Amino acid sequence: MASVSQLGYLGLNVSDLGEWERFATELLGLAVVDKTPQGFFMRMDEYHHRFIVQQNSDDDVAFIGWEVADQHALQQLERQLNADGVETIHGSAEEARARGVIELLKFKDPSGIPTEAYYGPLMNFREPFKSPRPLSGFETGAMGLGHIVIRVDDAQRSLHFYRDVLGMRISDFVELPPGHRLGRQLSLAFMHCNPRHHSLAFGELPVPKRLLHFMLQTKTLDDVCSTMYLAQDRGIPITGSLGRHTNDHMVSFYMRSPSGFEVEYGFGARTVDDSTWKVQQHYSGSMWGHRGLGSAPRPKAIESN
Repeated sequence: MASVSQLGYLGLNVSDLGEWERFATELLGLAVVDKTPQGFFMRMDEYHHRFIVQQNSDDDVAFIGWEVADQHALQQLERQLNADGVETIHGSAEEARARGVIELLKFKDPSGIPTEAYYGPLMNFREPFKSPRPLSGFETGAMGLGHIVIRVDDAQRSLHFYRDVLGMRISDFVELPPGHRLGRQLSLAFMHCNPRHHSLAFGELPVPKRLLHFMLQTKTLDDVCSTMYLAQDRGIPITGSLGRHTNDHMVSFYMRSPSGFEVEYGFGARTVDDSTWKVQQHYSGSMWGHRGLGSAPRPKAIESN
């Protein structure tokens, strides 16, 4: 069975290209590498790009790009998709060049989210990545750009698709009780396709957009904390305070992007070894922290005698 190997790139539809460029470079520390009439490409490591940002009023995910090893794996993945009743379209040579890949396969996930599989990404080892900010860099490589959390229409159908068709593995499930920062009771599935604890998580979420957040993992905790304070200084809403997750053990915070969905910025997640990993469940999303806006307790008044 062919399996996707990493979250290779993410396409974003944004309504304000200028605001997004400032947010991505001055706050997230990504580098703009190419501009087109439709938008721009952003880099974070030795890949030519990891994000494709394009002008569109949706302010949501435009497409998700999953990498496979080679042409044979892409062909086998297409057979798996077709056997499951998923229509596939071969990207043209021009489309593949636009994505910076050798070959491209286009399809939709069970919720209708545009999805792509590819092999042969364009690399740039000649010019090492240099962040516009004084950051140590990002944990990427074979683990991909980070992770995404998406809203799906049918969690069980999505679990079948990502596990049994795209070949991802379950890391764990998180059952969130009422009262967390997203509100009502939720069930989330976390999936991995390499040592990163999860490249994808999904659930039937009470949010208007398909993309709840994408996550960037830094190489130092200092980068996370300095970015959180910079976000506060810039007036960027902090939607989840500094905290540590129960499942991947990452220390992170959440901020709202110019498009309304969130960006998680984190450090120190544990990894998965498939030879020993066992599926787990959690009844809380965080060991501590990750408080939403307005969730901090009010200080008690000091009584005077």
